[in-house]
Amino acid sequence: MSFRFGLSEGAATAPVPRPPVRYTDGHLMAIANWKNQTIWTGDNLDIMRGMNSESVDLIYLDPPFNSNRTYSAPIGSEAAGAAFKDTWTLDDVDLAWIGLIAEKEPCLPHVIDTAGIAHGKGMKSYLVMMAVRLLEMRRLLKPTGSVYLHCDPTASHYLKLVMDCVFGSENFRNEIVWKRTPFAGSSKARAQQLPKSHDAILCYSKSQKRAWNPPMLPYTDEYRKRFRHVDARGSYRKTLLKTYSQETLERLRTEDRLIEPARPGAHYSYKQYLHESSGQRQVDDVWVDINMINPVAKERLGYPTQKPLALLNRIIEASTDKGDVVLDPFCGCATACVAAHALGRLWTGIDISEKAAELMVHRLQQDRLGQQADLTTQAAKVIHRKEPPQRTDVGKLPPYKTHKHTLYGMQEGRCKGCGHHFPFQNFTVDHIVARSKGGTDHLENLQLLCNHCNSVKGTMDQAAFKAKLSGMGLGT
Repeated sequence: MSFRFGLSEGAATAPVPRPPVRYTDGHLMAIANWKNQTIWTGDNLDIMRGMNSESVDLIYLDPPFNSNRTYSAPIGSEAAGAAFKDTWTLDDVDLAWIGLIAEKEPCLPHVIDTAGIAHGKGMKSYLVMMAVRLLEMRRLLKPTGSVYLHCDPTASHYLKLVMDCVFGSENFRNEIVWKRTPFAGSSKARAQQLPKSHDAILCYSKSQKRAWNPPMLPYTDEYRKRFRHVDARGSYRKTLLKTYSQETLERLRTEDRLIEPARPGAHYSYKQYLHESSGQRQVDDVWVDINMINPVAKERLGYPTQKPLALLNRIIEASTDKGDVVLDPFCGCATACVAAHALGRLWTGIDISEKAAELMVHRLQQDRLGQQADLTTQAAKVIHRKEPPQRTDVGKLPPYKTHKHTLYGMQEGRCKGCGHHFPFQNFTVDHIVARSKGGTDHLENLQLLCNHCNSVKGTMDQAAFKAKLSGMGLGT
């Protein structure tokens, strides 16, 4: 099942997704099983679990930073009511996630435990929360896709180790330093510390086949001033000729571009003309030309931690083409979605707060894209959903109860709850992650519980179930 993303018939500038691509290893990428311009509200883990594999070209996430703060938008601002807590304890994580992480990436528990020893239980809890979601993001990315994780020095070094495990250290591309403001202020709040003025953006690709459009900037006036010499051909600067052959020297002489050494033994130089340069320079990994949103900017909503559109424009243009799919799983006021929309990309966003969907509609209405948005057309229609999508890339699965024999062999006849051995008929097939929370009927999401444990578990999640069994003196 596939969806045709984009505008209704007759609407202008409809972004159209590329047709399915067959990769060199022979497999086809999946088609997204949600409609373009969908904002989801709920736990992003549950929603991502219901999304088709390899259906996203770019993931940008600006998650909580483990800053030990509570953020809220000012009363009276357009984002009033938006708030989130950025303090983490083990009560905030599902203990079953730890087992899932260990199963999928054996190196991850060691990294997370080490961070917990070095920084405390709060960091361990935060990394567990992030790791289980990054594993889902890896599944969602196409082989040509990229992920950009926005963070700050509070946890960037720990998150890089987690991402090395999830995406592979060989797929690390850049740690982008974004200097948020040229005015860092003073550091009076903390003695013996320089003012903080930058965030980190960790960039990884899914594979070596990454889509990439190098971002470029025009040359600065300072650069142009270096071309201070002038001849009949125009402005030029003297550039040292470090390595050369006699053939090169003769060619430059013929072209009247060679500058002979001023004294014996000195180096040759040549004339580098300004008009022969591209007029652009490639952006490096330190971004100092994009500032935070100023208090009177049109795009400013008052949303805590809102990022500027210029920042997201650069990221999206660098790693996608028109018609590609952008996902922001911590979308907040949906800046990444707004930028993707303006650039002709398909997009979807997820946030725990329903305020995100409201703000997305508002931003389109208020012409924050630099173009007139008409919410009566599909071009600006935002779809708001709460329930996770149902995957369509796995084919029709047999009834999950048919896995009972396989599970019995895998568990060697022992209950996944209490750990006791029982006859086959005493077991019930149970979902580890409930289907209502994005769990599937795949074998890896199923377990056998004895009749007693199944009645104890009821509708509670796996972590609460394990904790209850532990309190009863039972459990594997």
